[in-house]
Amino acid sequence: MKYRKVKKAVFKTRLNRFVAIVCIDGRDETVHVKNTGRCKELLIPGAEVILSETDNTARNTRYDLIAVYKQGLGLVNIDSQAPNQVVKEWLLSQGFEKVQPEYPFGESRLDFYLEKGGRKILMEVKGCTLEIDGIGYFPDAPTERGRKHLRELAKAAKSGYECYVAFVIQMPGVDKVLPNAMTDPLFEKAYNEAVASGVKVLYLPCAVAENELRIKQD
Repeated sequence: MKYRKVKKAVFKTRLNRFVAIVCIDGRDETVHVKNTGRCKELLIPGAEVILSETDNTARNTRYDLIAVYKQGLGLVNIDSQAPNQVVKEWLLSQGFEKVQPEYPFGESRLDFYLEKGGRKILMEVKGCTLEIDGIGYFPDAPTERGRKHLRELAKAAKSGYECYVAFVIQMPGVDKVLPNAMTDPLFEKAYNEAVASGVKVLYLPCAVAENELRIKQD
């Protein structure tokens, strides 16, 4: 996926989950943060960030904050809507006979239902932006929604579906993601139970640029 009208800025402060103040060309600007997670190790004063200008003139904010440079790592895409978009683009190139987003199952809507050669596949997508010592971790904030999706995948695997949790790695130099037990021990428990039930884990490292995010092809 590509972004239009990108611009560099310097991060100053985050007012709440959705809004931050950045400095653009020497002036302060209020921007929308496209990630409701904590991102505390990323959004620090003085960090260089990437903005995408919106064409929606009715919005209160002119820019979306989509990425940030992390010292010692590189550019990290923090757009929480990007993982599903890049996975859909990738899946459409993989020869599936059916790619259905937002598939209702149980009490949830799982990200994708796929069919290929008689295989019936369910996939839940999680974006990873948290890196510690070269390893990715998810989540960076407690997520009941994430736990619920893993429980639904576990049920689906037991009922005969081929099930995956796919971690989209939105940063360079990382190729594996672990459950973040320190932040959300209940997510780790649900993750381990899902894997024990037959849910497979898929790691999807991305090529990250200021105006683009795409899954690396082998």
